[in-house]
Amino acid sequence: MKKKYSVDRISPGDIFTADAFSEGDILFASAGIPIKEKDLEGLLRWGITFVYSEGKLVDAAKDLANSKSGSVRMDKDDPMAMLFGGKAPGALDAVVDNSILTAYSDMVARLNGIMESIASNEKVDSKIIDKLSQDILQLVREKESALISSVISLDIKGYDLARSGVNSAILSIMVGQTLKLPAHRLMHLATGALLHDVGMLRIPDSIIQKKGALSPEEAQKMKAHPLISYRIITKELMYPEDIGLVALQHHERWDGAGYPRRGTGQAIDLLARIVSVADAFEAMISHKPYRDSMMGYTAIKNLLSDNSRRFDPDILKAFVKSIGIYPIGSTVVLNNAAIARVIDSHAEAPLRPKLKIIVDEFGKHYKDDTGDVLDLLSEKTLFIAKALNTKEISRQ
Repeated sequence: MKKKYSVDRISPGDIFTADAFSEGDILFASAGIPIKEKDLEGLLRWGITFVYSEGKLVDAAKDLANSKSGSVRMDKDDPMAMLFGGKAPGALDAVVDNSILTAYSDMVARLNGIMESIASNEKVDSKIIDKLSQDILQLVREKESALISSVISLDIKGYDLARSGVNSAILSIMVGQTLKLPAHRLMHLATGALLHDVGMLRIPDSIIQKKGALSPEEAQKMKAHPLISYRIITKELMYPEDIGLVALQHHERWDGAGYPRRGTGQAIDLLARIVSVADAFEAMISHKPYRDSMMGYTAIKNLLSDNSRRFDPDILKAFVKSIGIYPIGSTVVLNNAAIARVIDSHAEAPLRPKLKIIVDEFGKHYKDDTGDVLDLLSEKTLFIAKALNTKEISRQ
């Protein structure tokens, strides 16, 4: 059950142990992320006096000052492990700046509103969708690296389908830019990615939320969602065929074993092939009722093991080139035992990204994104020993 917290009780640097929301279930603060003064000022400016969270409000600065230094190993019952939800202190600090968080949350909320109208069979003005597509395109052009981190790090509760649409659009646009698609094709790609799963809005919740295996009848209904999406996009929203094909074909497979029409190879629309990879990656890293999320590196590794069965190998190469083997926002351990966050990638050397130190080799923790920047392309003696799932540090 969510508890009510007065804004005047919250100070800069405090954290919530679970996500906190303002009115309308808009994410105010992610679990374990220190609250900034400008975040509080924004609430007061809008006349919001209370926020809600299932977690506790904690003076993180005080707890960090009292915590042991030099160790990244946490016991399950350690209060610091509980405080950060199993994350090392500083692991996610400043991953996403407030402007990115605001823009990203707004986009998810806007798409959620569009989807609610579609679910209710209300008429939707396609200009609203076009504006959202344009805004995402612009944000990707301006803040590409930060947006990759947003896709991997942020979780807006209750907006699963809308978040998936926005994330798939962001990832697809990045691949489209790597492939140097012209502007009008990028716009169609963005719109198709946003709407690719709208057919799910017309599938019964009992099927979507089911944790066990689907019956043959339920599976058949689930597999109908690309066709439903296609009809919504082309008949209700009146978009052109190539945007509808993104939805219709995003579950087709390169080897012809997909659905609904068992398309194969290059007979599958190019934009649909891009969204297919983006959608699969997004599904692996996102929270689902039937699956724990994977960290970005594991998801990439799974995609690379495809062996030309599900995905176009050239699109897969472009995807990895766009976000790296270790996606931006990932947490990694170096061969000298330092822990760092990936902040940029090198297309020509995906195994040697640029990093921000979180905990150095001597065990010193860096708060507020103050650690040194390390470029593995020039630091030849250092390499990534393994990717780290920050949610499972307490189990190490």
